[in-house]
Amino acid sequence: MFDIGNIDQVFAILGVLGVVLNFTRWRNKNSITVLSFLMMLSPLISRVVQVPLVLFDYAAFKIPLFIFIAGYLVFIVLNARKKTLQTV
Repeated sequence: MFDIGNIDQVFAILGVLGVVLNFTRWRNKNSITVLSFLMMLSPLISRVVQVPLVLFDYAAFKIPLFIFIAGYLVFIVLNARKKTLQTV
């Protein structure tokens, strides 16, 4: 994040901002949770685009990535469902 002049710095800052959004009072809004998720994924997507996919073909990368994506998607769905139940 502190490597000045590197394009990866932008994605690192976006990732940190995505984490910070999780600690704001707006974290329960659907648009903010999706935005936070995308911001946290942006450094990973950037790296996957820059490096051959073969280098990411190991369980120590795939399992935590799957857990993060599945867990956050469940959080988004539960958050949206909770909002619709409260308005009904």
